[in-house]
Amino acid sequence: MNINRVAVSTAFFCQGFAFAALITRIPAIQDRFEFSEGGLAMLLAAVPILAGVGSIVAGLLAVRFHSAVVLRVCALIVGGGLVAVGAATTAGSFPGLLAALGLMGFGLGSVDATMNMQGIGVQAIVGRSVMNSFYAWWSLATILGALAASAAAATTLSLLSFFAVVAAVLVPVGLVASVRFVHNRAADEASPDPLAASAAVPWRPLLVFGFAVVCAFIIDSSVSNWSALDLTDVLGATESVAALAYAAYALFMLVGRVFADRLVGHRGAQSVITLGGIIAAAGLLIVAFAPTSAIAIAGFAVIGLGISPVLPMAFVAASHHDPGHTGIAVARVNVANYIGFVIGAPLVGLIGEFSSLRVGFAVLVAAALGIAVTARHFD
Repeated sequence: MNINRVAVSTAFFCQGFAFAALITRIPAIQDRFEFSEGGLAMLLAAVPILAGVGSIVAGLLAVRFHSAVVLRVCALIVGGGLVAVGAATTAGSFPGLLAALGLMGFGLGSVDATMNMQGIGVQAIVGRSVMNSFYAWWSLATILGALAASAAAATTLSLLSFFAVVAAVLVPVGLVASVRFVHNRAADEASPDPLAASAAVPWRPLLVFGFAVVCAFIIDSSVSNWSALDLTDVLGATESVAALAYAAYALFMLVGRVFADRLVGHRGAQSVITLGGIIAAAGLLIVAFAPTSAIAIAGFAVIGLGISPVLPMAFVAASHHDPGHTGIAVARVNVANYIGFVIGAPLVGLIGEFSSLRVGFAVLVAAALGIAVTARHFD
């Protein structure tokens, strides 16, 4: 396998593990500070906003310093932010928590931007689409991260200690991999800053793919931020069991991404996206009406399977509208995931504040069906 591809796959893996380690321990943060669903929702909404800022800043810095360099530095920010969140939570410092989540959000966004640039660079080297494989590694890492969080939650290990161990493993691994990041122009032409995009790439045909990504990330951020709380607050599960909801979601997202390319070859992209939206809607209804934790976990698994092909296939479809194969179209569509996160992160919690988390997940059925509506454009 191409050594650059291995290195960039490692970056995706480290990012996914750190993200899962954080979001599956949200119940511990909520309990420590006694947040209501509404209060936690507003706090979580700030993270994707700062991630969007980090994405744009990283894109601008990559033009000057190269995406490989920016990715290496920003990965350190993610590790430091994770430890800072654990320290603030353990100490019960609300100002410290705000600063730590801000740092973590900025780091996640900047790494997301630069590792996608690197992915596009690898794709230019190998001469074929490999983005699905990078996101499969990300999905695998989120599964392992969620399982690690579940195991840690069942012990007396403090949040600071758990996050410190995660950072102590991921940071050195990421630094070693960064030696073989791509160093060519193709890896930097995918700046996530829409102002830097070439006029040769049309905006209009990309909007439909952006809409699909927004819908997918509204669902994804809702599951990421609220699946554990749904099990603990609604169904009375322990924190250790609750972490398995996201693990199941991530596992079936991985399964979907492993087989998506083969299904597209047999049935076509339109059929896969249509079916994915319908499956995600069914999973959300299962979660909304689940009488037990086991059924709710199964529902989250179904959701992951349904939305698994949306992001990679949106990038592939967008690339067809990029005549210079610069990656600019992919970068434009990538901006939509932050819009989806900004909407989705607080949505279920705000609904839960006035109604219930069950109703919040039921409302997301509209987003899943919105994905299905866009399917005809993917062919």
